[in-house]
Amino acid sequence: MLDFSQLVLHTERLVLRPLQTADAEALFAIFSNPDFMRFWSSTPWTQIEQARALIAADRQDLAQGLHLRLGVQRNEDGRLIGTVSLFKFDAQNRRAEIGYGIAPEVWRQGYVTEALHALLGHAFDELGLMRIEADVDPRNIASARSLEKLGFRQEGLLRERWRVGEDVSDSALYGLLAREFRTPAPERH
Repeated sequence: MLDFSQLVLHTERLVLRPLQTADAEALFAIFSNPDFMRFWSSTPWTQIEQARALIAADRQDLAQGLHLRLGVQRNEDGRLIGTVSLFKFDAQNRRAEIGYGIAPEVWRQGYVTEALHALLGHAFDELGLMRIEADVDPRNIASARSLEKLGFRQEGLLRERWRVGEDVSDSALYGLLAREFRTPAPERH
């Protein structure tokens, strides 16, 4: 059985680590922001208890290897700026899905690509996965570009797949195979 509860990944500018109780306020600030949640599969959070509940659930799930969600923390100031995740592990087919989100005030600084590169390296090299899948709202062009920088290819489109509040959206499905993963970190723009 996998145990992700002690996993920490380092990049040039970031630490990816399990969420802690002290992260609740920062996490709530991110997930309650309508700009951040615009392309998410749920509505913005309304209570800090939602952050606390996610952190508590993650502790159990990480220890049991059910999914891997890590907080993305900047080295320069120790600030939590988002999360990256691997979930829906399929051991037989050696695949999982990836999820991610970075606070809007730090968009377009290369943090998503940097964090995902580290997580993908761990997924392919340490966990032995052969395929990673992503589900992206096609209107989220920045997210699609981040995936494409890492070698993901769009493989399909599912129409009217998500209903969040009154909004209905499609899903662009992306895939990346281990043999296609670009080992050197992509350049920041």
